[in-house]
Amino acid sequence: MSSRGNATVNDTSLRSDIVQSHWALRLMPKAAWPYMKLARLDRPIGTWLLLFPCWWSLSLATAASPAHSLDLGFAWLFLLFAVGSLVMRGAGCTFNDIVDRDFDIKVARTADRPIPSGQVTTRQAVAFLGLQLLIGLIILLQLNWYAVAVGAASLLLVFTYPFMKRITYWPQAWLGLTFNWGALVGWAAIQGILDWPAVVLYAAGIAWTLGYDTIYAHQDKEDDALIGVKSTALRFGSATKTWLWFFYALTSLLLAVTGVSLGLTWPFWIGLAAVTVHLCWQITTLDTDDPQDCLAKFQSNRFVGWLLLAGLLLSNAV
Repeated sequence: MSSRGNATVNDTSLRSDIVQSHWALRLMPKAAWPYMKLARLDRPIGTWLLLFPCWWSLSLATAASPAHSLDLGFAWLFLLFAVGSLVMRGAGCTFNDIVDRDFDIKVARTADRPIPSGQVTTRQAVAFLGLQLLIGLIILLQLNWYAVAVGAASLLLVFTYPFMKRITYWPQAWLGLTFNWGALVGWAAIQGILDWPAVVLYAAGIAWTLGYDTIYAHQDKEDDALIGVKSTALRFGSATKTWLWFFYALTSLLLAVTGVSLGLTWPFWIGLAAVTVHLCWQITTLDTDDPQDCLAKFQSNRFVGWLLLAGLLLSNAV
């Protein structure tokens, strides 16, 4: 097929994807569609999973100090972290696609991504990455200098994560370190320093990520095994549910330790109980051999985020 024919096929595929996709993308001009897909704006679950540890931490840091309250300043930080999570998740996905472009073309689920499908060149993707990082820096500079330093340190994790699946069966652990860094930044943004509750929350987030991203990885386990990419899904195999019980139990335990250390009130404990029930439901109903079920269970973790956040905010309010 000619290059013109390939372009037509790619354009038709992209148009179909966008029409069936997130409403925000349908508002974008056609020229922006490949870049919005590169930043995964059509798949917002990743942004939520990056954002919730930030919001949890802001709420915890507020509860830890009588000098802070749920005021306009708190709302402004909530908004900043929301925009920052959107931009930095997009930057991380863009960099991941640049690094993985030769792998993505060999996997059915990722072959139609903008770079391997030819919708965006590598050079264009690099330029788009630079723009996102610039926006992320502008947002980060709105925080105090201690929080800026903590936030900037996360770039080491962001830019090494795509290489982990080449060298270890535990890339999900590295993703946990990366995706939950906002738990440290959120605390620093309010308190101007790091303290043990933030570290424990960070550890809880890592355990949570190990659980939900192992579920996610089961979608690609056959392709990953063929092309030599490693994951906890391949490492655990039929023992996956046993490991999930461990990861999710550790998540709930560490969240409980955080609540006790700060003397949080009853709404937090109701929220945590609801989170624990939901995590148990994920494990007991999961079919690791059904990619659609794995995706649905992975996406359901947004409810974990909302349930715990509601408990934290109400605990601060009563």
